[in-house]
Amino acid sequence: MIRQNKFIGNLLIAISVCFLFQCKKDTKSSLNLKDDALKNHAMTISKSKYGTTPSGISVDCFTLKNKNGVEVEIINYGGIVKSIKVPNKKGTIENVVLGYDSLSQYINGDSFLGATIGRFGNRIANGKFTLDGKEYTLALNNAPNSLHGGDKGFDNVIWKATTKSDENSVSLVLNYLSVDMEEGFPGNLNTTVTFTLNSDNALDILYEANTDKKTIINLTNHSYFNLSGNFKNDILDHKLQIRADKIVPVNKNLIPTGELVSVENTPFDFRSFKIIGADIDADNQQIKFGFGYDHCWVLKNQNDDVRLIAEAYHEESGRVLEVFSDEPGVQFYTGNHLNGTHGKRTGFCLETQHYPDSPNQVNFPSVVLDVGETYSSRTAYKFSVK
Repeated sequence: MIRQNKFIGNLLIAISVCFLFQCKKDTKSSLNLKDDALKNHAMTISKSKYGTTPSGISVDCFTLKNKNGVEVEIINYGGIVKSIKVPNKKGTIENVVLGYDSLSQYINGDSFLGATIGRFGNRIANGKFTLDGKEYTLALNNAPNSLHGGDKGFDNVIWKATTKSDENSVSLVLNYLSVDMEEGFPGNLNTTVTFTLNSDNALDILYEANTDKKTIINLTNHSYFNLSGNFKNDILDHKLQIRADKIVPVNKNLIPTGELVSVENTPFDFRSFKIIGADIDADNQQIKFGFGYDHCWVLKNQNDDVRLIAEAYHEESGRVLEVFSDEPGVQFYTGNHLNGTHGKRTGFCLETQHYPDSPNQVNFPSVVLDVGETYSSRTAYKFSVK
């Protein structure tokens, strides 16, 4: 069964301590910096109207700011991270995630920019899975597969929003009830996603959910990062390290073969820092299937602890992105199909998650959530310069 969160408390634990000693499941609710020297600096969160859906529902934009000038904008349509503004090594603050200017672009877009993804992130083969002997059928929105929750995934719904803050962090709490059989998934799934910005320039995302009927779940965030700032360049010159020895190979439809294969002597070896563009067009069957990188890496140290799983660096700006998570995998996608407001390979995703098509792969970690269990998953994106 999918892991359960032992408790969600109000205890704040330093993000630095968590990353040194690896947070256990009991401490997943607290990746916030606790530093007496920062207590007097303001953390703010504000709300403004962002737009109105075609059906007349108002959508709000929430702006989270810390004392370092870091600013995160999130809208309650799709739980979308609209922008993350962080300084470069010269102190210039710029946006480092791809986004749109208008709500209509998010509604009509098909690239999942910044979106909260659910009920099931990544692909499910042929839009079908079997649970307790019953077959469920999903929308084939990425034919011949179901992708990122279907036609009305979590990226296409309005979330109920509340806020909270203290001297060291500000949080946006989003809640959505996905009703039984919505997009073909069983169970009334009550989901809460908490975005927390702290004084250490980390955006922490905590996913929690429970159900009244056995179901499957795999939540993630689909932000596209570009550390050059304001998308001045593509992402091919970024350096990346992923703490993984294996990947999940796929067939031509990007469905796992069921194997886990070594990255050694392949274009997928990011165990040491490597420029993203170095092997992105290599003469390799897996690269050809994804038109570049669009694969899941099998992360090390899979014991439900939050640990450093990937790091990206842009030399010209000096910006560093560290990704921490308790998930077993990360989907590294290089924007190979972007062709609209943002062009091809202008952003990369590090989508922390369980493996693709897990409901149909008996040897993959379970994505089943049962009645009485609490789904809990945590990822933090930490920004710095060097």
